[in-house]
Amino acid sequence: MTTLSITNLTRGAQLAARVQVAGDGRHRRKGLLGRDRLDEGEGLWIVPCEAIHTFWMRFPIDLIYLDRKHCVVKTRSNVRPWRLSACLRAHSVLELAAGVVRETQTRPGDRLSLEPDK
Repeated sequence: MTTLSITNLTRGAQLAARVQVAGDGRHRRKGLLGRDRLDEGEGLWIVPCEAIHTFWMRFPIDLIYLDRKHCVVKTRSNVRPWRLSACLRAHSVLELAAGVVRETQTRPGDRLSLEPDK
């Protein structure tokens, strides 16, 4: 699975250094299910994706919905297990450790850089 480093270009802040790409049906369906946590710097980019659920998850996450140009269209912080979230304008969604959105002050309108992890 491809791994990316994600930076908020608008804020000059790294969001995560090791983000896996869920770009096929199997990986999109599995998402973060079965994991106990996201370590610092980890995340999952689900593409394409307009909505997620946290059913059967064991920990809260932050969500960043992106358009096709990697511009933030919506954020959600500390989404607990057994929740639904959607953004019909989104092309993809980043699932990150709870607290990343707040710590980096990521907001709608911010532009992100998604680069292959080196």
